[in-house]
Amino acid sequence: MRLRVLIRLKPGIMDVQGTAIQRALAGLGFGDVGDLRVGKVIEVDVPGDSVDAARRRVDEMCRKLLVNPILEDYAVEPVVG
Repeated sequence: MRLRVLIRLKPGIMDVQGTAIQRALAGLGFGDVGDLRVGKVIEVDVPGDSVDAARRRVDEMCRKLLVNPILEDYAVEPVVG
């Protein structure tokens, strides 16, 4: 089963990379872009047929390695298709 982990900085955490991209876009004529934040996407294959069991396994991976819980939030979703 393939799952996708969407990782974003928590609200209130300064996103230096997002600010740099927003400034670069403004320099290219896209000054109307509002708040821009950068995140990470991780896709992982987990054995098994149960979405709930796979989600629990990936959640454990997030808590142990993939996500910094002080700075980041995350969501786990199945990959369709």
